[in-house]
Amino acid sequence: MDAQQFRTDFPEFANTSTYPTATVDFWLSLAEKMLPPDRWCDLWGHGLELFTAHHLALGAANQRAAAVGGIPGQVKGPATSKAVDKVSAGYDSGAVTLTDGGFWNLTTYGIEFLQLARMVGAGGIQL
Repeated sequence: MDAQQFRTDFPEFANTSTYPTATVDFWLSLAEKMLPPDRWCDLWGHGLELFTAHHLALGAANQRAAAVGGIPGQVKGPATSKAVDKVSAGYDSGAVTLTDGGFWNLTTYGIEFLQLARMVGAGGIQL
């Protein structure tokens, strides 16, 4: 897996200023070390990409926070409500997050990765 293939499959990460190739390669390389190909089989490439996309999305959020004087890396959960003046909105994040998903629930890529990882890690299923 390389950055070019990753950007083809996930075009939302095409901006090389926000998502430098070296950073994409770093996360792909780490994913290759952490995800055993013999366990993931044909889903290995997709798992590598979801792992990488999750970390890139979190990294971009950290960059945005730092750019406005915020604290990069500050832990935040999914937004459940927001109010501006007299207008407010609430979201049921529990409806889309995975139980015991923790860190992986912070992005849609992480949720998809964890769901896939749980299926890959389940082993054989007999009906």
